[in-house]
Amino acid sequence: MAAIDQRMNLLRSIQELEFTALELNLYLDTHPDDTQALEYFNRTSEELANLKMQYEKQYGPLLSYGYGKNAGRTWSWAESPWPWEM
Repeated sequence: MAAIDQRMNLLRSIQELEFTALELNLYLDTHPDDTQALEYFNRTSEELANLKMQYEKQYGPLLSYGYGKNAGRTWSWAESPWPWEM
């Protein structure tokens, strides 16, 4: 699989998990005692954090404005295509 395909697949997985986490968040706002949903939210959030960390380690930050870490000696946010340019 080409490197761009791997990057796109990882980005797509992150987007899917972000959608799932957001929907679970909204559901839990009105159903705070649903323990199964809460467990699913926690698993989703953990998996999402891991994928974001993996993406940023391989391709650079997903976000700017103080949210993404900058590994290295240059401002890596400007060095590669931004996530929305993919």
